[in-house]
Amino acid sequence: MKRIDAIQAIYPAIADHVVVTIMGATAAELFACGHRPNFFYLEHAMGLASSMGLGIALARPDLKVIVLDGDGSVLMNLGGLSTMARSGPPNLVQIVFDNEVLLSVGVSFTTATADVANIEGIARESGVPRTATCKRVEELRECVDMALASNELTTIVAKVEPVGPKSFFIDPHMLENRFEFERALRRMGDSKPIGDVNE
Repeated sequence: MKRIDAIQAIYPAIADHVVVTIMGATAAELFACGHRPNFFYLEHAMGLASSMGLGIALARPDLKVIVLDGDGSVLMNLGGLSTMARSGPPNLVQIVFDNEVLLSVGVSFTTATADVANIEGIARESGVPRTATCKRVEELRECVDMALASNELTTIVAKVEPVGPKSFFIDPHMLENRFEFERALRRMGDSKPIGDVNE
């Protein structure tokens, strides 16, 4: 499956939750599906989306937090999986788009998942209680729905093709996105609609 198709398929399920994306193609393709103030695009911080998502999940146990991650990013910060498992926030769902390459620098740069590494296995052995690997869009949609309905820390690996958008550009300025996201977090859980970006 293609990552853009996967994101489009799960977008309705994640749109009203806190979403943190890793840099590059994942951020660009989520943005292309429709920006929301509760989406944070963690640009220029490869490997740290899971850490940021973990912090938010621990600080706001009343909210579901979804991290859209990549295989290169997870491998860069493998300690993030064990830290997530040790902390065990039941409101955190990590979705790892594994295309087996470092797409932002060219498909010739493969990651360890192209041969020896299994991110689901690493997450499970690190202590993440709920894990899955999906190779079809329908399978991913079902796994995400089940994860959001559960009360367990979850890591889902979505095996995707090594293709991305023509441009990684997203419109929101990083500083603007940071403050908009903070305002959205403050509002989430009260009576104000998430889509209202003005205070």
